[in-house]
Amino acid sequence: MVRWTVGEPGFDTPSPIIDAAISGLEKGKTKYTRGAGSMDLCEAVSGYLREHHGIEAPAEDIVVTPGAKQALLYSFLITTMPGDEAILLSPSWASYEPMLEFIGAKPVHVKVNMENFHPDLDAISEAITDKTTMILINSPCNPTGAVFTPEEIAGIVDIAVEHDLWIVSDEIYGRMIWVDWPHVSPSTLPGGKERTIVINGWSKSWAMTGMRVGFLTGPSEAMRAAVKSQANSASHIPTFMMEAARVALGCEDSVLEFNEEYLKRRKMMMYGLDSLPGIRVPEPEGAFYVFADVTGTGMSDVEFADGALEAGVQLIPASLITGGEGFVRVSYATDEEAIEEGLRRLEAWLVEE
Repeated sequence: MVRWTVGEPGFDTPSPIIDAAISGLEKGKTKYTRGAGSMDLCEAVSGYLREHHGIEAPAEDIVVTPGAKQALLYSFLITTMPGDEAILLSPSWASYEPMLEFIGAKPVHVKVNMENFHPDLDAISEAITDKTTMILINSPCNPTGAVFTPEEIAGIVDIAVEHDLWIVSDEIYGRMIWVDWPHVSPSTLPGGKERTIVINGWSKSWAMTGMRVGFLTGPSEAMRAAVKSQANSASHIPTFMMEAARVALGCEDSVLEFNEEYLKRRKMMMYGLDSLPGIRVPEPEGAFYVFADVTGTGMSDVEFADGALEAGVQLIPASLITGGEGFVRVSYATDEEAIEEGLRRLEAWLVEE
Protein backbone atom coordinates (compact mmCIF):
# COMPACT_ATOMS: atom_id res chain seq x y z
CA MET A 1 0.00 0.00 0.00
CA VAL A 2 1.25 3.48 -0.94
CA ARG A 3 0.41 5.95 1.86
CA TRP A 4 -0.11 9.61 0.96
CA THR A 5 -2.03 10.40 4.12
CA VAL A 6 0.17 11.38 7.04
CA GLY A 7 1.80 14.79 7.49
CA GLU A 8 5.04 13.04 8.35
CA PRO A 9 8.34 14.37 6.96
CA GLY A 10 9.99 11.63 4.95
CA PHE A 11 13.41 12.27 6.47
CA ASP A 12 15.37 11.08 9.48
CA THR A 13 15.68 13.52 12.37
CA PRO A 14 19.07 15.28 11.99
CA SER A 15 21.74 13.46 13.99
CA PRO A 16 22.82 16.47 16.14
CA ILE A 17 19.29 16.55 17.57
CA ILE A 18 19.35 12.83 18.35
CA ASP A 19 22.81 13.16 19.91
CA ALA A 20 21.63 16.03 22.12
CA ALA A 21 18.61 14.03 23.33
CA ILE A 22 20.81 11.03 24.16
CA SER A 23 23.32 13.28 25.90
CA GLY A 24 20.53 14.78 27.99
CA LEU A 25 19.50 11.33 29.18
CA GLU A 26 23.08 10.36 29.91
CA LYS A 27 23.56 13.54 31.94
CA GLY A 28 20.56 12.69 34.09
CA LYS A 29 18.20 15.34 32.76
CA THR A 30 15.17 13.32 33.81
CA LYS A 31 13.84 15.47 36.67
CA TYR A 32 11.30 18.28 36.93
CA THR A 33 12.45 21.66 35.65
CA ARG A 34 11.10 25.07 34.59
CA GLY A 35 7.54 24.51 33.34
CA ALA A 36 7.70 26.85 30.34
CA GLY A 37 11.00 25.32 29.17
CA SER A 38 14.59 26.08 30.08
CA MET A 39 15.62 29.71 29.71
CA ASP A 40 18.34 28.62 27.26
CA LEU A 41 15.69 27.05 25.04
CA CYS A 42 13.24 29.93 25.35
CA GLU A 43 15.98 32.43 24.52
CA ALA A 44 16.90 30.34 21.47
CA VAL A 45 13.25 30.32 20.35
CA SER A 46 13.12 34.08 20.82
CA GLY A 47 16.17 34.53 18.59
CA TYR A 48 14.82 32.11 16.00
CA LEU A 49 11.50 33.94 15.77
CA ARG A 50 13.24 37.27 15.37
CA GLU A 51 15.59 35.99 12.66
CA HIS A 52 13.20 33.91 10.57
CA HIS A 53 9.75 35.39 11.18
CA GLY A 54 10.34 38.97 12.30
CA ILE A 55 8.51 38.26 15.56
CA GLU A 56 9.72 40.08 18.67
CA ALA A 57 8.98 37.78 21.61
CA PRO A 58 11.02 37.88 24.83
CA ALA A 59 12.05 34.53 26.29
CA GLU A 60 9.76 35.14 29.28
CA ASP A 61 6.76 35.13 26.90
CA ILE A 62 7.52 31.75 25.31
CA VAL A 63 6.00 28.50 26.56
CA VAL A 64 7.42 25.25 25.19
CA THR A 65 4.78 22.54 25.03
CA PRO A 66 4.44 18.78 24.36
CA GLY A 67 3.78 19.36 20.66
CA ALA A 68 2.06 22.22 18.84
CA LYS A 69 -1.31 20.52 19.42
CA GLN A 70 -0.96 21.16 23.13
CA ALA A 71 -0.03 24.78 22.38
CA LEU A 72 -3.19 25.09 20.28
CA LEU A 73 -5.32 23.69 23.08
CA TYR A 74 -3.87 26.21 25.54
CA SER A 75 -4.52 29.02 23.05
CA PHE A 76 -8.15 27.96 22.71
CA LEU A 77 -8.53 27.82 26.50
CA ILE A 78 -7.15 31.36 26.68
CA THR A 79 -9.19 32.91 23.85
CA THR A 80 -12.58 31.22 24.24
CA MET A 81 -15.02 30.26 26.95
CA PRO A 82 -17.94 27.81 26.73
CA GLY A 83 -20.52 29.34 24.40
CA ASP A 84 -18.04 31.63 22.63
CA GLU A 85 -17.63 31.44 18.85
CA ALA A 86 -14.35 31.01 17.00
CA ILE A 87 -13.90 31.66 13.27
CA LEU A 88 -12.29 28.83 11.30
CA LEU A 89 -11.35 29.36 7.65
CA SER A 90 -12.84 26.30 6.02
CA PRO A 91 -11.58 23.79 5.01
CA SER A 92 -9.21 23.73 7.96
CA TRP A 93 -7.14 21.18 9.86
CA ALA A 94 -9.32 18.43 11.30
CA SER A 95 -8.26 18.86 14.96
CA TYR A 96 -9.31 22.51 15.39
CA GLU A 97 -13.04 21.81 15.50
CA PRO A 98 -13.03 18.99 18.09
CA MET A 99 -10.57 20.89 20.29
CA LEU A 100 -12.90 23.89 20.41
CA GLU A 101 -15.93 21.69 20.99
CA PHE A 102 -14.07 19.86 23.76
CA ILE A 103 -13.85 23.09 25.77
CA GLY A 104 -17.42 24.16 24.93
CA ALA A 105 -16.67 26.79 22.28
CA LYS A 106 -18.48 26.84 18.94
CA PRO A 107 -16.49 26.61 15.69
CA VAL A 108 -17.92 28.89 12.98
CA HIS A 109 -16.77 27.79 9.53
CA VAL A 110 -16.20 30.54 6.97
CA LYS A 111 -15.52 29.12 3.53
CA VAL A 112 -12.43 30.27 1.66
CA ASN A 113 -12.24 30.92 -2.09
CA MET A 114 -12.21 27.37 -3.42
CA GLU A 115 -10.23 28.29 -6.53
CA ASN A 116 -7.08 29.12 -4.57
CA PHE A 117 -8.14 28.57 -0.92
CA HIS A 118 -7.46 32.16 0.12
CA PRO A 119 -9.66 33.93 2.67
CA ASP A 120 -12.83 35.84 1.83
CA LEU A 121 -12.52 38.89 4.10
CA ASP A 122 -16.12 39.99 3.55
CA ALA A 123 -17.37 36.54 4.56
CA ILE A 124 -15.26 36.68 7.72
CA SER A 125 -16.75 40.04 8.68
CA GLU A 126 -20.27 38.81 8.02
CA ALA A 127 -19.76 35.75 10.24
CA ILE A 128 -18.82 37.75 13.33
CA THR A 129 -21.44 38.02 16.08
CA ASP A 130 -21.45 39.34 19.63
CA LYS A 131 -20.32 35.86 20.70
CA THR A 132 -17.19 35.81 18.49
CA THR A 133 -13.94 36.02 20.45
CA MET A 134 -11.28 34.59 18.12
CA ILE A 135 -10.20 34.11 14.50
CA LEU A 136 -7.87 31.21 13.71
CA ILE A 137 -5.33 31.52 10.88
CA ASN A 138 -3.27 28.64 9.51
CA SER A 139 -0.88 29.83 6.81
CA PRO A 140 0.68 27.89 5.13
CA CYS A 141 -2.45 25.81 5.47
CA ASN A 142 -3.09 22.18 6.20
CA PRO A 143 -4.95 20.79 4.23
CA THR A 144 -4.98 23.21 1.28
CA GLY A 145 -1.37 24.39 1.05
CA ALA A 146 -2.50 28.02 0.72
CA VAL A 147 -0.14 30.81 1.82
CA PHE A 148 -2.15 33.92 2.61
CA THR A 149 -0.75 37.13 1.14
CA PRO A 150 0.55 39.91 3.40
CA GLU A 151 -2.47 41.99 2.35
CA GLU A 152 -4.87 39.22 3.37
CA ILE A 153 -3.20 38.81 6.76
CA ALA A 154 -3.38 42.59 7.25
CA GLY A 155 -7.07 42.50 6.35
CA ILE A 156 -7.74 39.83 8.97
CA VAL A 157 -5.84 41.87 11.57
CA ASP A 158 -7.97 44.91 10.70
CA ILE A 159 -11.13 42.85 11.23
CA ALA A 160 -9.82 41.57 14.57
CA VAL A 161 -8.96 45.11 15.68
CA GLU A 162 -12.37 46.43 14.62
CA HIS A 163 -14.21 43.76 16.62
CA ASP A 164 -11.62 43.40 19.41
CA LEU A 165 -10.95 39.72 18.71
CA TRP A 166 -8.09 37.39 19.48
CA ILE A 167 -6.10 35.86 16.62
CA VAL A 168 -4.60 32.40 16.97
CA SER A 169 -1.99 31.97 14.25
CA ASP A 170 -0.88 28.38 13.59
CA GLU A 171 2.50 28.85 11.89
CA ILE A 172 3.84 25.28 12.06
CA TYR A 173 4.55 25.31 8.29
CA GLY A 174 5.95 28.85 8.28
CA ARG A 175 9.33 27.82 6.79
CA MET A 176 7.72 25.94 3.87
CA ILE A 177 6.86 28.71 1.40
CA TRP A 178 6.91 27.93 -2.33
CA VAL A 179 5.58 31.23 -3.72
CA ASP A 180 6.98 34.72 -4.26
CA TRP A 181 5.26 36.39 -1.32
CA PRO A 182 6.51 35.77 2.23
CA HIS A 183 4.88 34.19 5.23
CA VAL A 184 3.68 37.07 7.42
CA SER A 185 2.67 36.59 11.02
CA PRO A 186 -0.24 38.78 12.18
CA SER A 187 1.77 39.43 15.34
CA THR A 188 4.20 41.57 13.30
CA LEU A 189 1.52 43.93 11.94
CA PRO A 190 0.09 47.09 13.53
CA GLY A 191 -2.67 46.09 15.92
CA GLY A 192 -1.68 42.42 15.74
CA LYS A 193 0.93 41.92 18.44
CA GLU A 194 -1.34 42.64 21.40
CA ARG A 195 -4.05 40.22 20.21
CA THR A 196 -2.15 37.37 18.50
CA ILE A 197 -1.05 34.05 19.96
CA VAL A 198 1.49 32.37 17.68
CA ILE A 199 1.71 28.58 17.57
CA ASN A 200 4.74 26.79 16.14
CA GLY A 201 6.94 23.79 16.77
CA TRP A 202 9.64 21.38 15.72
CA SER A 203 7.65 18.52 14.13
CA LYS A 204 7.60 19.52 10.48
CA SER A 205 10.71 21.53 9.60
CA TRP A 206 13.08 19.32 11.63
CA ALA A 207 11.35 15.93 11.13
CA MET A 208 10.66 15.60 14.86
CA THR A 209 6.98 14.60 14.86
CA GLY A 210 7.31 11.85 17.46
CA MET A 211 9.50 13.92 19.77
CA ARG A 212 6.49 16.14 20.62
CA VAL A 213 7.89 19.64 21.02
CA GLY A 214 5.99 22.83 20.20
CA PHE A 215 5.58 26.32 21.60
CA LEU A 216 3.33 29.33 21.81
CA THR A 217 4.02 32.99 22.34
CA GLY A 218 1.90 36.10 22.63
CA PRO A 219 0.92 38.88 25.03
CA SER A 220 2.39 38.48 28.50
CA GLU A 221 -0.96 38.02 30.25
CA ALA A 222 -1.91 35.29 27.80
CA MET A 223 1.39 33.51 28.34
CA ARG A 224 0.89 33.60 32.11
CA ALA A 225 -2.38 31.78 31.48
CA ALA A 226 -0.57 29.30 29.22
CA VAL A 227 1.97 28.60 31.99
CA LYS A 228 -0.92 27.85 34.38
CA SER A 229 -2.54 25.58 31.79
CA GLN A 230 0.70 23.66 31.36
CA ALA A 231 1.49 23.49 35.08
CA ASN A 232 -1.84 21.82 35.72
CA SER A 233 -1.80 19.42 32.79
CA ALA A 234 1.52 18.39 31.24
CA SER A 235 3.98 20.10 33.67
CA HIS A 236 6.57 20.51 30.88
CA ILE A 237 8.15 18.69 27.96
CA PRO A 238 10.68 15.94 28.80
CA THR A 239 13.62 17.66 30.43
CA PHE A 240 16.18 15.83 28.27
CA MET A 241 14.42 17.11 25.12
CA MET A 242 14.97 20.78 25.92
CA GLU A 243 18.60 20.86 24.85
CA ALA A 244 17.75 18.75 21.78
CA ALA A 245 15.13 21.32 20.78
CA ARG A 246 17.62 24.14 21.27
CA VAL A 247 20.19 22.33 19.11
CA ALA A 248 17.55 21.79 16.41
CA LEU A 249 17.10 25.53 15.97
CA GLY A 250 20.69 25.68 14.82
CA CYS A 251 20.29 22.91 12.23
CA GLU A 252 19.52 25.37 9.44
CA ASP A 253 21.27 23.31 6.79
CA SER A 254 18.84 20.46 7.43
CA VAL A 255 15.81 22.74 7.09
CA LEU A 256 17.07 24.07 3.76
CA GLU A 257 17.97 20.57 2.53
CA PHE A 258 14.53 19.24 3.44
CA ASN A 259 12.87 22.18 1.67
CA GLU A 260 14.81 21.50 -1.52
CA GLU A 261 13.53 17.93 -1.45
CA TYR A 262 9.97 19.07 -0.76
CA LEU A 263 10.10 21.29 -3.83
CA LYS A 264 11.12 18.34 -6.00
CA ARG A 265 8.38 16.14 -4.56
CA ARG A 266 5.82 18.93 -4.84
CA LYS A 267 6.54 19.22 -8.56
CA MET A 268 6.28 15.46 -9.05
CA MET A 269 2.98 15.20 -7.19
CA MET A 270 1.40 18.35 -8.59
CA TYR A 271 2.11 17.65 -12.25
CA GLY A 272 1.55 13.92 -11.89
CA LEU A 273 -1.93 14.35 -10.44
CA ASP A 274 -2.85 17.18 -12.77
CA SER A 275 -2.13 14.94 -15.77
CA LEU A 276 -4.69 12.36 -14.65
CA PRO A 277 -8.20 12.51 -16.12
CA GLY A 278 -10.77 14.50 -14.13
CA ILE A 279 -8.37 15.88 -11.50
CA ARG A 280 -7.73 19.61 -11.00
CA VAL A 281 -4.75 20.60 -8.87
CA PRO A 282 -4.66 24.19 -7.59
CA GLU A 283 -1.05 25.20 -6.99
CA PRO A 284 0.09 24.18 -3.49
CA GLU A 285 1.74 27.37 -2.21
CA GLY A 286 3.26 26.04 1.00
CA ALA A 287 3.45 23.16 3.51
CA PHE A 288 3.61 19.68 1.90
CA TYR A 289 0.06 18.93 0.80
CA VAL A 290 -1.83 18.88 -2.47
CA PHE A 291 -5.55 19.57 -2.19
CA ALA A 292 -6.93 18.15 -5.41
CA ASP A 293 -10.40 18.65 -6.91
CA VAL A 294 -11.71 15.26 -8.06
CA THR A 295 -15.23 16.29 -9.10
CA GLY A 296 -14.20 16.06 -12.75
CA THR A 297 -13.92 12.29 -12.37
CA GLY A 298 -17.66 12.04 -11.76
CA MET A 299 -16.98 10.56 -8.32
CA SER A 300 -17.45 12.02 -4.87
CA ASP A 301 -14.27 12.43 -2.87
CA VAL A 302 -15.19 9.38 -0.77
CA GLU A 303 -15.82 7.28 -3.88
CA PHE A 304 -12.51 8.47 -5.30
CA ALA A 305 -10.65 7.62 -2.09
CA ASP A 306 -12.28 4.18 -1.99
CA GLY A 307 -11.28 3.52 -5.59
CA ALA A 308 -7.75 4.75 -4.97
CA LEU A 309 -7.52 2.44 -1.96
CA GLU A 310 -8.50 -0.52 -4.12
CA ALA A 311 -5.78 0.58 -6.54
CA GLY A 312 -3.28 0.53 -3.68
CA VAL A 313 -3.07 4.27 -2.83
CA GLN A 314 -4.19 5.63 0.53
CA LEU A 315 -5.30 9.29 0.58
CA ILE A 316 -7.77 11.40 2.54
CA PRO A 317 -11.27 12.31 1.27
CA ALA A 318 -11.71 15.93 2.32
CA SER A 319 -15.42 15.65 3.08
CA LEU A 320 -14.23 14.22 6.40
CA ILE A 321 -13.68 17.89 7.32
CA THR A 322 -16.17 20.74 7.00
CA GLY A 323 -16.00 22.44 3.61
CA GLY A 324 -13.78 19.90 1.89
CA GLU A 325 -16.37 18.10 -0.21
CA GLY A 326 -15.16 17.15 -3.70
CA PHE A 327 -11.46 17.32 -2.79
CA VAL A 328 -8.82 14.87 -1.59
CA ARG A 329 -5.71 15.69 0.41
CA VAL A 330 -2.42 14.02 -0.35
CA SER A 331 0.92 14.50 1.36
CA TYR A 332 4.08 14.71 -0.73
CA ALA A 333 6.28 14.52 2.36
CA THR A 334 6.71 10.84 1.55
CA ASP A 335 9.66 9.57 -0.49
CA GLU A 336 9.94 9.93 -4.27
CA GLU A 337 9.45 6.22 -4.89
CA ALA A 338 6.09 6.29 -3.12
CA ILE A 339 5.01 9.30 -5.19
CA GLU A 340 6.03 7.66 -8.47
CA GLU A 341 4.44 4.32 -7.63
CA GLY A 342 1.23 5.95 -6.39
CA LEU A 343 0.89 7.97 -9.57
CA ARG A 344 1.38 4.82 -11.66
CA ARG A 345 -1.34 3.03 -9.72
CA LEU A 346 -3.80 5.91 -9.99
CA GLU A 347 -3.17 6.28 -13.69
CA ALA A 348 -3.76 2.58 -14.30
CA TRP A 349 -7.01 2.74 -12.32
CA LEU A 350 -8.39 5.96 -13.83
CA VAL A 351 -7.47 5.12 -17.44
CA GLU A 352 -9.01 1.68 -16.98
CA GLU A 353 -12.15 3.37 -15.61
